[in-house]
Amino acid sequence: MKPAADALGLYIHLPWCEKKCPYCDFNSHERQDLPEEHYVDALLRDLDHDVALADERRITSIFIGGGTPSLFSASAIDRLLQGVSVRLRLTGDIEITLESNPGSAETGKFAGFRAAGVNRLSLGVQSFHDASLQALGRIHSAAQALRAVDAARDAGFDNLNLDLMHGLPGQSVKEGMDDLQRAMQLAPEHLSWYQLTIEANTHFYSAPPLLPVEDSLARLEEEGGAALTAGGFMRYEVSAYARGDRCRHNLNYWQFGDYLALGAGAHGKITQSDGSVWRYAKTRQPDAYMAAVAGAHTSQQRLLGAQDLAGEFMLNGLRLDAGVPVQRFSEATGLAYDAVQTTVARLAEEGLLRTDPDVLCTTPLGRRFLDNVVARFFPD
Repeated sequence: MKPAADALGLYIHLPWCEKKCPYCDFNSHERQDLPEEHYVDALLRDLDHDVALADERRITSIFIGGGTPSLFSASAIDRLLQGVSVRLRLTGDIEITLESNPGSAETGKFAGFRAAGVNRLSLGVQSFHDASLQALGRIHSAAQALRAVDAARDAGFDNLNLDLMHGLPGQSVKEGMDDLQRAMQLAPEHLSWYQLTIEANTHFYSAPPLLPVEDSLARLEEEGGAALTAGGFMRYEVSAYARGDRCRHNLNYWQFGDYLALGAGAHGKITQSDGSVWRYAKTRQPDAYMAAVAGAHTSQQRLLGAQDLAGEFMLNGLRLDAGVPVQRFSEATGLAYDAVQTTVARLAEEGLLRTDPDVLCTTPLGRRFLDNVVARFFPD
């Protein structure tokens, strides 16, 4: 098996934020003084070692996540992207996304990001109700979110994603629908609309808020999905809706493509020339990451065995509304389709997967019980 030639992404993690949100389980750290220069140096030092993993493949997307990457100056992002461009081969139409908190939005700063090469901005709005934002521990207001969208458009961004949560503490169906309608009225090219979940190692896990009941959640998802479709937003993944370009970087994840990883705690996946598939993670603590010499930033490496490959492929691919072609299974994993064919057939008999012989895709019932479907492809 050769590495997939169609896509190679690059994820870059900037781990600082103004304030740690109570629901966040990402590797993020509250801001003190941002060591921009030292951190960019460390990222490029890390890349100097990892550039061989690209094996002359072109980078089709870059995603700068966090934390709150927009806390960094435009000059730091420019130096970072310039450093990447001289070390890796980039496609001419590369998608470069940067995540931003509306509370750190400035038209001038956004223009600087755009000039640096960022062509897709993702704003973490989460809600347009101040009470909900406060319950989520967000530092911005609804008014600031609206100003951030204006600032992004004024800076020249024509590929804008809004992150929006539902199922928030004390949220009614009406409030959830109001959030969604406000977001659609802003006409973003992309919406990530996802339910708040309580994750381990978060403040909400140790002190759970009162969340809406299942009936309300189901009603909101049904009404919200219909409203998004009527508004011209096509759902293509569990929580991703587009009326413009779909997110190329995330599609690569869901299609079980390869991606390099830079930054404290960043995770990557790469297919070697011998066909072996590896996952790896970088040193989690920012200070330790910045202190590492080239070649010492990676803290974990794991070769995926056959059962892991099959399960992880389904974990990603079955999130897509259209599923993935059957032939993609062998292309991405190096395994014969026989490895999963019996399980696929049983799930189809149970009405959880479609019976299309060319596509791996859930039925509406299978989508509802997606976690259970995916679990069938992993070892007991």
